[in-house]
Amino acid sequence: MINGVILTPLKSIFSDGGNVFQAIKSSDYGYINFSEAYFTTIDYLAIKPWKRHNQMTLNLIVIHGEIQFVIYDGRSESSSYEAIDTFTLGPEREYSRLTVPPGIWVAFQGLSEQKNIALNVSDISHTPSEIDRQSLNFITYNWRHE
Repeated sequence: MINGVILTPLKSIFSDGGNVFQAIKSSDYGYINFSEAYFTTIDYLAIKPWKRHNQMTLNLIVIHGEIQFVIYDGRSESSSYEAIDTFTLGPEREYSRLTVPPGIWVAFQGLSEQKNIALNVSDISHTPSEIDRQSLNFITYNWRHE
């Protein structure tokens, strides 16, 4: 696994009237701070290209559908420099929180034909100046196509 990345299994509580899906608590391992929470959607087989936050820690939770996150360690000082790892998350598959520290490149793809929705609980507020963006071909990865 890439140095500093944490995959935390989360609890799901199912009941007749509706379900509860845990997200994050301040007592959780890997919790740093809370500043902003937002949802992002991605269509079936669409790919959101590479993005690297230079200050923000991401806490990604897929609350609907299924999303594959591909991460690349571009930190030259890291013990996992140039490593690539993948995580496929969703409430029906592996309901977990993916914590990604600053400096890691992230791209992701929607895998469910239904709506794919992820929640990010970040430790700082979104600031465009702290983000680096690259096209999909910046890092070689064999994405799913149908």
